[in-house]
Amino acid sequence: MTMHYTRTGRGKPLLLVHGLGATCRSWDTISPALSQAREVIAVDLPGHGQTPEEADSGTFDGLARSLNDWLGAENLTGIDMVGSSLGARLVLEMSRRGQAGAVVALDPGGFWQGWERTFFKATITPSIALVRALRPALSAITGNVAGRTALMAQLSARPWALDPAFVARELKSLANTRTVNSLVKDLANGAMQEGPANTAAPVVIGWGRKDRLCLPQQADRAIKAFPESAMHWFERSGHFPMWDQPEETVRVILDATSISVSK
Repeated sequence: MTMHYTRTGRGKPLLLVHGLGATCRSWDTISPALSQAREVIAVDLPGHGQTPEEADSGTFDGLARSLNDWLGAENLTGIDMVGSSLGARLVLEMSRRGQAGAVVALDPGGFWQGWERTFFKATITPSIALVRALRPALSAITGNVAGRTALMAQLSARPWALDPAFVARELKSLANTRTVNSLVKDLANGAMQEGPANTAAPVVIGWGRKDRLCLPQQADRAIKAFPESAMHWFERSGHFPMWDQPEETVRVILDATSISVSK
C-alpha cells in the first residue's frame, strides 16, 4: 500500500490522520506548531487527496486495512497518532489492534446509535451534494463571511473566523473525493466502533461541546468502549477542534503524546 504523505519538523514521529473527504492539508492550522516539537507525518487516506483509492476504500474496514498495511510497510507500527472525525475512529481502531503508541482522537465517528445514524447521513449527504454543485463558485462564496458561515455551520463553532482560502480548499477536497458517498453510507449503517485499546500508552478522546455532526452525547459511548482513555472537552469548539481551538488542540496533543510508553 502506497499513500501520499508529508513530513515536517524534527523529533519523535507523530502521525496525523484526517477526516472524511479531507487531505493532509486539513491539519495546516496546527501542524506548524506541532512540528516545532515533533516530526509530523500527515497522510492522505486512500481515495483522498493524492492517494489513489483501492477496491475497498469506500468502507471503514477498507481504510483501516490500508492504514494498517501502510504502517507496517513504512515501519511505523507503534507510532503516536492523532486523528480527526473518521481519522479519529481509524486511530482508535489502530490502538485497538495494538498498532499505535499514544493516541489522540478528536470527535471520532462510529459511536452513533438509533436516530443519530439517520441524522448523520441525512445532514451530511445533502451538504456534499450542495458543495459539489457549488464547486466552481466555492472560492467566491467562502470569501464572504455569510457564505462561509452558511456552508460551515455544522462543522465549526466559529466559521466566520476561519481562513477563507483554507475553507475553500477543504470544501473542494470534499467535493472531489469520489468515495465519500460510499463511506457515508458505510459509516451510517455499519457496526459501532469497538474497543478497548491494546496499548500501555495514553489514549485521549477529545470532543467539541458544540459538535453538530458527531453529537457530544456520543462521547459517553466512546469512553465506555475505551475505558482506559481520558476525556478532554473543547468547550468552544465544533467538530474540528484543530480549526476552532488550534492552540488548545496543540497543547492536548503534545501533553498526551509526550508521555507515551513504549509497548
